Amino acid sequence: MKNKELRITLVESKSDLDSFIKVPEAIFRQDPAWVTPLVIERRMHLSAKTNPYFKHGRWQAWIAWRGEQAVGRISAQIDSLYLDRYNDNTAFFGMLDAEDNPETFRLLFETAEKWLKNQNIERVRGPFNLSINEEMGLLIEGFQTPPFFMMGHARPYYQQHLEDYGYTKAIDTYAYMIKPDFTAPAVMQKILAKASDRINVRPINLKKFDEEMATMRDIFNDAWSENWGFIPFTEAEFHELGQSLRFLVAAELIQIAEVDGEAAAFLVALPNINEAIRDLKGKLFPTGLFKLLWRLKVKYPDSARVPLMGVRKKHQRTRLGPGLAFLVIDATRKHLHRRGVEKIELSWILENNRGMRNIIESIGGDAYKRYRVYERQLLD
Repeated sequence: MKNKELRITLVESKSDLDSFIKVPEAIFRQDPAWVTPLVIERRMHLSAKTNPYFKHGRWQAWIAWRGEQAVGRISAQIDSLYLDRYNDNTAFFGMLDAEDNPETFRLLFETAEKWLKNQNIERVRGPFNLSINEEMGLLIEGFQTPPFFMMGHARPYYQQHLEDYGYTKAIDTYAYMIKPDFTAPAVMQKILAKASDRINVRPINLKKFDEEMATMRDIFNDAWSENWGFIPFTEAEFHELGQSLRFLVAAELIQIAEVDGEAAAFLVALPNINEAIRDLKGKLFPTGLFKLLWRLKVKYPDSARVPLMGVRKKHQRTRLGPGLAFLVIDATRKHLHRRGVEKIELSWILENNRGMRNIIESIGGDAYKRYRVYERQLLD
């Protein structure tokens, strides 16, 4: 197979996109940790009709072939929101999967980078699938366990091929695993006891769902505004997220902490959909949908993930800040524990977010996976 001619094609049609989505199946066929995403979800994720990202981002995608066998894929994205905020001529690559061959990686990157350079891009970062608010980073530690929902997976050789081609580290992020039966550290209990008359933690009010989602978006965009690579969630993106949350989670899995009556922090937890779809091979029909609904609503997964969390900036550097983060984690994990959840992933956490990492580690969190964002200057 490796001696056959290598070529690359542009993803243009619906059938091209389906081929693009299926590339990882060949790459991860022998990987016991691989979970095939739902094809219908991937189509929606990569469609301008259903993903609001494309209101401010544009992309192109390619497939690498040896003969008639797809052996790699890549995308390139230019995000106007990012460029408006940072004005540094940086764009992104993503959706990277390929066989263990430097020639394949080189062709994929040369093609994506040529497209970006033709549009005056000077630096490329990734992987982002498609943005920092969706899936980000290349897995470099923790290959032996399946990825949680909306977290990437990779083969160990990816890292070497990226670095051999000239990509260097921009930043690392961690996925932490905690058990839901933790207890609050003594210092945390003291902080919270002193502020107990000021703080109220409650689940989302489903009768005011849109209003509550707007509040959480406001908290998130404020809380993360000074973090590395931050791009604000748009109203359309958070609205789309809200529609998914209505279907996926109980109200108790979305917790809001108030300080003196003002919403100050929030957390969203999701049942780990990857656990529920692992044997569906990417297909919801004819029986997969019923299996998925039963596993999410009745049997319930043994694992869950916290993909969204934020504490307003004005509280972050106060003694109250860690307490707010702990309280929303604590309120959510109690509900998950009652549902029989045995492990919770908190991801992703920036390596330089020492405050949050300290909180998670104080309740027994283990940084069991590490993801790296790479970057490279595009030179003529």
